[in-house]
Amino acid sequence: MGLHRFKPLPSGRMGILWTLATIQNAALIEFGCMGHMLYSGVTLKRAGVHDACKLYSTHIDETDIVLGGTERLYHTIAHVVQRDQPRVIFLVPSSIPEIIGTDLAAICEEFQPEFPGTHLLPFGYGGFQVTQHRGVQETLWQLATTLPLPVSRTTQPTFNIIGSCADLFRFQADAGEMIRLITGAFGIQPLCIMTSNTTIEAIEQMGGAHLNLVIRREGEPAAKHLKQRFGTPYLLGRPYGLEGSRRWLEAIANIAGLPVNDAFVKAEQEITRKQLAPAMPGLRHIIRAHPAEAMLSLGGHADVVSGILGFGCGELGLAKGTCWCDCPDMGTEEIPYFSEDEWSQAIQEQASGYLMASGEALEWAGRNRELQISNPDTKWRLYPYDPPLTGFRGAVHLTNLLMNEEIED
Repeated sequence: MGLHRFKPLPSGRMGILWTLATIQNAALIEFGCMGHMLYSGVTLKRAGVHDACKLYSTHIDETDIVLGGTERLYHTIAHVVQRDQPRVIFLVPSSIPEIIGTDLAAICEEFQPEFPGTHLLPFGYGGFQVTQHRGVQETLWQLATTLPLPVSRTTQPTFNIIGSCADLFRFQADAGEMIRLITGAFGIQPLCIMTSNTTIEAIEQMGGAHLNLVIRREGEPAAKHLKQRFGTPYLLGRPYGLEGSRRWLEAIANIAGLPVNDAFVKAEQEITRKQLAPAMPGLRHIIRAHPAEAMLSLGGHADVVSGILGFGCGELGLAKGTCWCDCPDMGTEEIPYFSEDEWSQAIQEQASGYLMASGEALEWAGRNRELQISNPDTKWRLYPYDPPLTGFRGAVHLTNLLMNEEIED
């Protein structure tokens, strides 16, 4: 591993942990060093994750590594089963067991008869060969392929959200706004929010939904499997801005064959326009008289950057600045992947205009940290009721942030 001034691109193990840690009625055991889970637990609590998956670590020493011992893991599983009685125990390797080739799947198969009331579910990608995004993708896919039961469709239409995970900034607020829009526009209720606000029981019932909403591209393989198994249609995308939110709702109506509550949508649009109206003259003045200050630069998850870029430039009329994503596998010509050196240089070269990126990047650059749209974070996020970035309310929140940036400058 090379030297980094800032936090390096997280490994697949971290993507797995951030995806599983919010699931209730489950436990997660890491087969690895004790300190890993301790620090990870603190990070999750700072992000507002609590009363969810129980986190444990076995601790391993030289003897375990050299001789391939698994006694600690067995005793840890037995302890967790006796103490918490979880429906499912997720088993995740740290980097050392992954490197030496510990076969967690075989170990779980061996141990499973000893714990008939608890499903032992192993995960891979504990090493550094894949990024957090691949870890998130594989975890969502494995949850969708192993836990859902063979159920019938719910009597009343329902939906699942796939991809609301703790690695995304304001994941709880954004999921809440999307749920509000769906229930208001179609009068239907969520069945499973995978994974930011869900239980093992909810995941088991996922097949009963009439629609799957995939809010990040890592969740699409899981949605494809659910479509093949249960025939559930899915929509990939995140709603940003007035037009973006309207198009998102229309796409849902077309895919699911549900009638839209036009009165709700029109009322939401009208409220949003009224709330944005005081800011629009000032924003148009900035665009016309100070074009260099009207440049919007964005860095973060590719789907988040794309969505906010569409709202900021397509609806507000801002000019596109430097934009980048945080995953090498998601880079495109419009939104390339930037390494640490590349994004830090880009920020230095474009000192004017709006910069929306990770809390770490904004703090280092001395820019307004209220414009954060991605992680790594540098603040505590205990309060779960922050305004969203998505939906109609997100449009007002984003515009409010941009206008206050001008005042502070």
